[in-house]
Amino acid sequence: MKKFRKFETSSLKFVLAGKDAKSNEELIKQAEKNEIILHTANPGSPFVNIKGKATVKDIKEAAVFCASRSQDWRDNKRDVAVHVFKGEDVYKRKDMKLGTFGVRKFKVIKVKKQDIEQLEKNQGK
Repeated sequence: MKKFRKFETSSLKFVLAGKDAKSNEELIKQAEKNEIILHTANPGSPFVNIKGKATVKDIKEAAVFCASRSQDWRDNKRDVAVHVFKGEDVYKRKDMKLGTFGVRKFKVIKVKKQDIEQLEKNQGK
């Protein structure tokens, strides 16, 4: 699975993230219907998939990771809104461009600037 970014949450949940539009397509295809998927509210972030059953802490950690890889964070360096949804809520119409999906229902997590900065510090960025 070299086509995805990977990391583990503090509870050792395996997390995959797309690198570009093509890998985002592949990521959505491989996600199970009950698995958690995340994407920033604004365009320009990887889709992120937590494999298996995720805890609230896993979701928060994956949201920080998703936000840290977004154009919203890169361009604005502020809190980032992240949508959280299940694989079963994702759909694709034929007129949607590569890497773009619709979502039927989602929750919003606001990822704090200081949490993203802490992740980057821990990763040596």
